[in-house]
Amino acid sequence: MDLLAISRLLTTRFVFGPNDDPATIPIAARGLIGNGRTAALVAVDGSIDWLCLPRFDSPSVFGRILDARRGGEMAIRPASRPYESLQRYDPDTNVLETLFFMNGGTLRVIDSMPWSDDPRASSHEVHRRIDCPSGSVELEIVFDPRFDYARDVPTIHLAEHGVLAEGKNGERLALSISQRQQFTPRPDGGMRATTTLTPGKHLWAVLEWDAQSVEPTASYRPYEHLRTTRRMWREWSSKLTYDGPWRHHVLRSALALKLLIYRPTGAVVAAPTTSLPEWPGGPRNWDYRFTWARDAAMTIRAANLIGYGAEAREFYHFLRDAVDDRVGLELMYTIDGKRVPEEAELDHLAGSFGARPVRIGNGARDQTQLDTTGAIVDSAHLFERFGGTLTLHAWRKLASVIERAERQWRDADHGIWEPRHGVRHNVHSKLMNWLALDRGSQLATAFGRRDLSDRWAKCAAEVHADICTNGMDASRRHFVSVYGEERPDASLLLLSTQGFLPDDDPRLAETVAWLRRELSTGPFVHRYHDADGVGGPEGAFVLCGFWLVEALALLGELDQAREIFVAHAEAANHLGLLAEEIDPTDRVQLGNFPQAFSHLGLINAALRIDLGLRLRNEGSSRAPHLVGSLTRKI
Repeated sequence: MDLLAISRLLTTRFVFGPNDDPATIPIAARGLIGNGRTAALVAVDGSIDWLCLPRFDSPSVFGRILDARRGGEMAIRPASRPYESLQRYDPDTNVLETLFFMNGGTLRVIDSMPWSDDPRASSHEVHRRIDCPSGSVELEIVFDPRFDYARDVPTIHLAEHGVLAEGKNGERLALSISQRQQFTPRPDGGMRATTTLTPGKHLWAVLEWDAQSVEPTASYRPYEHLRTTRRMWREWSSKLTYDGPWRHHVLRSALALKLLIYRPTGAVVAAPTTSLPEWPGGPRNWDYRFTWARDAAMTIRAANLIGYGAEAREFYHFLRDAVDDRVGLELMYTIDGKRVPEEAELDHLAGSFGARPVRIGNGARDQTQLDTTGAIVDSAHLFERFGGTLTLHAWRKLASVIERAERQWRDADHGIWEPRHGVRHNVHSKLMNWLALDRGSQLATAFGRRDLSDRWAKCAAEVHADICTNGMDASRRHFVSVYGEERPDASLLLLSTQGFLPDDDPRLAETVAWLRRELSTGPFVHRYHDADGVGGPEGAFVLCGFWLVEALALLGELDQAREIFVAHAEAANHLGLLAEEIDPTDRVQLGNFPQAFSHLGLINAALRIDLGLRLRNEGSSRAPHLVGSLTRKI
C-alpha cells in the first residue's frame, strides 16, 4: 500500500453528533459490497442504504440514499450519539469493515455478500458480523425495508430467529439474528432492537431475499462464507499483473469494477446506483444500472491490461448473445441482454440532496451513438493481442460491428455524452469509427480475411482524412468537437490516446492546450460547457481528468500528468472509490457511485504515466503507445 493510501486510511474518520441528519451524508461516504448479481452501499453510519434485489436493476429494497425518510435501510450502529466511525476493506478483498468509536467502547461491523465459485449459484444474502473489540457498547439493529423503490411498505412479522418482511406482491426479506432480540416498531417505520456487546462476544445478522421463513443464522454458514469469500477475493487480486507505484489504487479500482460485473452473463453495469446527482438539487440524475456496450468494452479493455482476461471473455460471450442479427448492435442493454426499460420518474422520492427527478430506466436507449463500435472493436483487438481467442461466432458478430462503422461513419449522432438535443457531426464519434475500422483491419488479417482487411483499412484512411479536413478550427491549429463549430469537448483528448496521429504531431499538443484552457478547473476537467438540453450545473468529469493525464504523458509532460493523477487519486473516498464527477471547488464526489468510467480511467492513466516515467528513466522523452509498450514487455 502506498503512503497516500495509508494516510487516507489513518485519518478519514466521520463524526456523528446528536442532531446529524442522514440525508446530509456525502454520496461517497460509503463502501460497496456485492456478489456478482447485485451490490449494496454501506454508509459510514452502519446503514445499508442502497440495495436492489435480486439483481442490479431490480427495484430497491433499501433506498435511504434517495430519500432519508421513505427510502428504507438496514442499520447496525451505536444506539446513541455522539460517535466516530471509519471504514476499510480487508486487504485485497471487497469485505468491508466499519469501526465505531465512542465513550466506553468500540464497535465493529464486517459486511460481505457470499461469493460462490459457481456463477450459476443464486444466493441473495448479506452477512454482517458484529463484535466489540474494546469496552462495552450498546448497539441498535434497524430493519426498515421498503420494497419497489419505497412504493411498497411491507408487513413485518416477528419470528423466533429474527423478523420477516412481506410485500404486497409476495416478496419476502428475512433478517436472521444469532441471538434472540426484542424487536419493537419504530415511529418512522420498520423495527428496532438494542443489545449490549462486550469483548469476546459477537453477533451475526443475515439478510436473505426470497426467504420462506427466518432460519437460524447457523443454517447460512456465515463463518464458512466469510472465509471462502475472503479467500476468493484474495485469489482474484493475486492475478493483478501491475506492480507499479499506484498498485493500491489500481487494485482497488479493479476490485470495484469486478463488483459491477453481472456474473451470470458477463455484462458490466455503468454503476450500481440510480439518480445520485451530478449536482446537489439539480436535474442531472440518471439510472446507470445497465450495460452500455461502449462503457463495458472500455471497462473490459482496462481489466485486460492488468491481467483479467477471463472477464473479457465473459463480456464477449454476453455481447455475442445480446447482438441480434436482425437489429444489430444496440447502444445499451439490460444485464441479461434485453432492451433497457423506458425512462420513468419516481415522484414520491425526495432525491439525494434534494435532486429530482429520481429516474429509473434510461431514455438514452433511443439515441444514436455511433462511437460504440470503436470501443468494442478496440477492446477485442487488445484481447487478441494479449493472447485471448475470439471464437468464429464472436468474430462474425464483430465483423458485423466493423461493417456498421463502415456504413455509418458519415452520419450525425448524439455522441458519447448523451445530450438531450439533436444530432451533430461529432468528431469523437467519427474518431471511434476510424478506430473500429483500423483495429478491425488488423483483426481481419489475423482471421485470414485479407479482403476485409484491405477494404477496412481503405475506409479507415478515408475517415482519417475527413476528420483532419472537417474537424479542425478555422486556423487549422487544433481539432474541434463538432464539424463546423468551435466547441471544446474533453472527448477530443482521445485523439492522443488512440494513436490517431503521431505523438509529436503539433495538432495534438495544440488541442490538449486548448482543452485545458477551456475546460479545466485546477486539475479537474469538465466534459464541455455548451447547453445540452438538460439544464443545471454539473461537476468535473473524473474520466476526462484521467484522459488528460494520458494525453499529457504521451506529449512528454510527465510531471504535469503525475500531478493531475495524484489530485484525482486524492479525491477518491476513504476506500479508493470514485463517483462519476467531482465538485472542483470542494472536491466532493458527485453522481452515480462508484462509476465504472472513473475506475477504468484511473487504471489506464496509472499504466500510462508509470510506463512514461520508466521510459524517461531509461532515457526516452515520451511515453510510447501504451498497448505496444505493454505487449513488448509481456
